Amino acid sequence: MNQNIKINKQNAINFYQMAYDGNPREAFKLYVGNEYIQHNPIVGNGPEPLIQYFERMAREYPVKSIEFVRAVAEDDLVALHTHQVWPGNDQYVTMDFFRFDDNGKIVEHWDAIQQIPETTENGNTMY
Repeated sequence: MNQNIKINKQNAINFYQMAYDGNPREAFKLYVGNEYIQHNPIVGNGPEPLIQYFERMAREYPVKSIEFVRAVAEDDLVALHTHQVWPGNDQYVTMDFFRFDDNGKIVEHWDAIQQIPETTENGNTMY
């Protein structure tokens, strides 16, 4: 396995930021390999379903933000922990996992998202 963990981490962040900000076609062109396997149950396999999803989010929610709280990499995997703020101050924590091929391109994705509650039983943040 020939992986550059530092570059893969930055490429995962760059891909997600570009797609989130409304330019998913360019993000796929720059950062995704020949195959793209999707594990999110509401998005189909391959580039086009996720491109359409991000384009729709950009149209419906043009004002939103994402902060990359941490990125962790091991072998061919990168995990991103993010804080997203959507209209109405709806806040979410996400965990995204990307698998990279030997060319440093994303080829597989898993994710989980949870709305951040106003209070917690433990007093800790989700970060």
